[in-house]
Amino acid sequence: MNYEELLNKAFDKLPKIKDSGERFEIPKIDLMIEGSTTIIKNFVQVSNTLRREPEHMLKFLTKELAAPGAIKQQRAVFTARLTPNAVQQKLELYVRDYVICKECKRPDTKLVKENRITILTCEACGAKYGVKG
Repeated sequence: MNYEELLNKAFDKLPKIKDSGERFEIPKIDLMIEGSTTIIKNFVQVSNTLRREPEHMLKFLTKELAAPGAIKQQRAVFTARLTPNAVQQKLELYVRDYVICKECKRPDTKLVKENRITILTCEACGAKYGVKG
């Protein structure tokens, strides 16, 4: 086999990038405040868009926002009065830490648990690195 054939064989083994050409945008949250309770109405849709488990996202947000929360009927309910800006900033922090690949800056990643370590694996470039949680 010559160099060109080996190179083509290597390219065939790389994961296919699902790129539609547009830039990845962090979903906007739909927030509602009822008294001292804050409700994210589109919580499960946001987690599905980011391709993350809603429970993992909720665990991160409850810790970062210092507010107890639970998932009820596709919504996240926090027992604290939170501003939409604060919640959106924490969501952006979550995306930076647990969704976007640090090597190629693409959102085509997945979280894999190996033993007790959570590893972010990029499906676009193949990079792997440990993350908290």
